[in-house]
Amino acid sequence: MSVDAGSGADRPSIRLADLTGPDALEVGAAVRAYLLQTEREKSLHEHGSESDPAVPLPDRYLREVDDPAVAYSEHRVRVAQLGDRVVGVVVLSVHDGVAEIKRLWAQPEVRGRGVGSALLDAALRDAADLGADRVRLSVWDWRDGPVRLYESRGFERVPSWDARERLVCMVRAV
Repeated sequence: MSVDAGSGADRPSIRLADLTGPDALEVGAAVRAYLLQTEREKSLHEHGSESDPAVPLPDRYLREVDDPAVAYSEHRVRVAQLGDRVVGVVVLSVHDGVAEIKRLWAQPEVRGRGVGSALLDAALRDAADLGADRVRLSVWDWRDGPVRLYESRGFERVPSWDARERLVCMVRAV
């Protein structure tokens, strides 16, 4: 199922990812890019310098990158496309009536074109369709753009459920 976020080649279309087919590589690549950027940013904000781009991802993330079909078997995964190119991904889980956005990523070169907004809106619709009564997410405090996007969709900051410093936890009703 495709959810059109607008018309024309400059607007993203959002669809369910087929993790048993070619989308697995695209999702793995998008999640890898997201995780590598996050690791570089954490190093910059914690140590004052970016980590070496050649440093491999921590082992805890490899399954998501190498085998997203298994890692996300209990999740709803959507991809954003511009033309025939996958340019973003969102990963949503639902447990006990609470949906959680685990990953939301748009390639840097397409930011500002509605990709993140379209992915977030699709995840919010999925949360409702899957019977969640609220959606939660966490985001690093230095990511001003994503924080503004989440707040524009009604997310509010709440006390953290995570012990990591600088992680902002947010929730909204479905």
